[in-house]
Amino acid sequence: QVQLVESGGGLVQPGGSVRLSCAASGFVFEYYSIGWFRQAPGKEREGVSCINYRDDTLYADSVKGRFSISRDNAKNTVYLQMNSLKDDDTAVYYCAADGGYGTKCRAYEYEYWGQGTQVTVSS
Repeated sequence: QVQLVESGGGLVQPGGSVRLSCAASGFVFEYYSIGWFRQAPGKEREGVSCINYRDDTLYADSVKGRFSISRDNAKNTVYLQMNSLKDDDTAVYYCAADGGYGTKCRAYEYEYWGQGTQVTVSS
C-alpha cells in the first residue's frame, strides 16, 4: 500500500524558512518521481517543485531561487527547503509520487498523493 506522509508545516514569519519532508512507503522509491504541490484557498492546485529518479528537478517560476527540492533514497524521503517565504506561499502543501518516466510537475501526472501539510506565512 502506497503511503506518502508530509511533515514540517506550520506558522512562519515572512522572510523565514521551513523544511517540509515527505516520507514514502509501499513502492520502489528510487525509481519514482516525487513532486511538491500546493493549494491555497480558492485557487487550483499548482506544482511547486518536482524531482525524478535521475535527480532532475523542476521549479515553479514563483519559487525559483527560494525553494530547493532534494531526495534521500536511503530514507525514502523527499525534502522541500523553503526560504525567503512570502505571504503568497501560504497554502496546503502536498507530496505526490508517480512511477512514469520524464521530468514532470503537473498535478494530473501524479498518481499517489499525501494528505498535505499546512504552511502559513504571516507576521
